[in-house]
Amino acid sequence: MQTTRAFARRSMLAGAASILFTPALPGSATAATRGVTDTEITIGMMTDLSGVTAVQGSNAAKAIRMAFDAANAQGGIAGRKIHLIVEDDEYLVPKAVQAMNKLLNRDNIFFAIGSGGTPHMDAVLPSMIEKQVPNVFPLTCARSMYEPFNRYKFGQFASYYDQMRAAVKFFVETRGKKTIGAMYQDTDFGKDVYAGAVAQTAAMGLKLAAVTAHRPTDTDFNAAVTRMHDAGCDLISMGTIVKDTIIIMQTARKMGWNVEFVGQFASYANAVAEAPGEPADGFYSMSPALYRYGDDPRPAVRAFCKAFRAANGIDPNYLGEAGYTQAMFVLDVLRKAGRDLTLDSFLAAMESMKDWRDIFDGPPLSLSATNHHASSQSFLSVVNKTRWTPVLEAPLSF
Repeated sequence: MQTTRAFARRSMLAGAASILFTPALPGSATAATRGVTDTEITIGMMTDLSGVTAVQGSNAAKAIRMAFDAANAQGGIAGRKIHLIVEDDEYLVPKAVQAMNKLLNRDNIFFAIGSGGTPHMDAVLPSMIEKQVPNVFPLTCARSMYEPFNRYKFGQFASYYDQMRAAVKFFVETRGKKTIGAMYQDTDFGKDVYAGAVAQTAAMGLKLAAVTAHRPTDTDFNAAVTRMHDAGCDLISMGTIVKDTIIIMQTARKMGWNVEFVGQFASYANAVAEAPGEPADGFYSMSPALYRYGDDPRPAVRAFCKAFRAANGIDPNYLGEAGYTQAMFVLDVLRKAGRDLTLDSFLAAMESMKDWRDIFDGPPLSLSATNHHASSQSFLSVVNKTRWTPVLEAPLSF
């Protein structure tokens, strides 16, 4: 009798084990691929929707959602719909940590796209890597987004450091600038821009004539601009974003000082170009690609701008175009990965992308198993009567 009971118990355990360890069929939803079910792919985005850079983060989020909604309306990717979850970090690091913790631990995202900015991403990247959640094309040009190399880090843009090195070289060699100053936010972002100015001036046998650092929330730049003026600066490198860029330009113009300022990706914003009173007229900025307005001759660009305005009631800015590029890129990656979507197949598809082009004639984007930095190209534009105008259509280098 005891032998019979023991045999029955072993049979039940064996049956349960066979259920628990039955291998999943290709294309089926498994717990092993977080954020992926038979019908859905969950993607996260952590960005500024209500803080000092909301004009950038919200525009990018709208464009990404528009691209994913269009894909879903056509049946999704290999039978799966895209579920995008966007969290507001208010451009505050503690809020960013809270937002990413939610995306990782409650929403169980497959990967993150278009998240920003620099100190915020630096704060959350360790937890993303620990969870094996890819960080795809964050809205920051910091080198830490792809250096050191990591399987789960993918940077899209030329770095702030590279952008500013190229800008300083251009102005010294072609515009004869000799006395260079630097104004920057005292953050990881600002320090990366400042490092580029330091490195390039040193490479050309020059030294920065004046340097000031400020907090992202500062609004009084009279003393800082005066320091630049008194040092005789003929070019000022700007590690600034939107609000501080505008206030600094307003301050200089009130002083009657028309020195040339050059910023980077974070200041390449319509809000800067269109600031009331046109304080940014003549302001230069580097960017990883060139912004295309709604009256652009390219039919695809016109169609995008029209659809964006119809969906959101506003025009897309450069960050909207960047977000749309990111979304279209990952949609092609997901198509390559196919129905049998796993973390490994997604990463392999990412690393197989070569010379991918967007509708805005941006630089080609390429990745590989040893390179997770898609582009090193950067371009110089200038504000001309509230409108960004390319100085050159070709990228600059150093």
